[in-house]
Amino acid sequence: MAQVVSIHRHGGPEVLKYEEQDVGAPKANEVRIRQSHCGVNFIDTYFRSGLYPVQLPFVLGQEGTGKITAIGSGVTDFVVGDRVAYSTMAGGGYSSERLVDAELAFKIPDGVSEEMAAALTMKGLTAQMLLRQTFNVRPGTIMLVHAAAGGVGTILSQWGAHLGATVIGTVGSDEKASTARENGCHEVIVYSRENFAERVKELTKGELCDVVFDGVGKVTAMGSLDCLRPRGMFVSYGNASGPVDSFSMLELAKRGSLFATRPMMPHYASTRAKRIAMADEFFATLQNGSVKAPPIQQFALQDASDAHQHLESRRSTGCLVLVP
Repeated sequence: MAQVVSIHRHGGPEVLKYEEQDVGAPKANEVRIRQSHCGVNFIDTYFRSGLYPVQLPFVLGQEGTGKITAIGSGVTDFVVGDRVAYSTMAGGGYSSERLVDAELAFKIPDGVSEEMAAALTMKGLTAQMLLRQTFNVRPGTIMLVHAAAGGVGTILSQWGAHLGATVIGTVGSDEKASTARENGCHEVIVYSRENFAERVKELTKGELCDVVFDGVGKVTAMGSLDCLRPRGMFVSYGNASGPVDSFSMLELAKRGSLFATRPMMPHYASTRAKRIAMADEFFATLQNGSVKAPPIQQFALQDASDAHQHLESRRSTGCLVLVP
């Protein structure tokens, strides 16, 4: 039996339930993983709250790491004992042991710890999707990163700076501003006391940005549009403050024929070959030091509700993991 954290109804962190669940033997093309770390991502709160509907009961968690303990028929890429990470939108990650489709698993390369892979795999794949596919960041790009001291924001800032971009970050406090500067941001805006759109205009001497990466959502979306130069791209990839309100397409036209997109991982990492290529590129940034892991805070698996409260408080910097 495995220990899991599941929801039987939607709501706040209090609906998370620590219980046991039978794992069973792996079926064809599956592997069984004894997990050492379970990744915690903001998207987990969307499933918990009902923003992203799921069939209940549902075990939360989109990523984890550990060692393979059993292999189903048809699996040729792995052997028992391999250190692996996985990323999936199907849940099941908040568990001590689980079955995973072998198509979704990656071998963890040398020099990357299981804790690091659990905390960063989904965030790193998201950053690769945003920086390397949704908008091709290159030398000379001016990019704005909201929540630049958070998990994805930290990776976006470091990786963007490594690619030669000028990185402007927004954060909610002076403490987070220091973190953002340490992680690649050339300029940092504390949006709790500054109008970030006006400040971007000042910092860029009116040139504005080529791209805005916005994982905050509702409270920043329209201001993000005001930060873009003509034909710039608004990339909305999260809803930390709530879903983005509907707006007229004319808002894009009058600001200079802007582009707006809402990328989703399944449309970019749609095949195993694409997922492997994305993971390899991200893990390489960890191995060569161009991206350094942000602080990782551990919570016991049974304390997942505390982890969610901490995440949603907006006080956290870096990443969170659960330890079974």
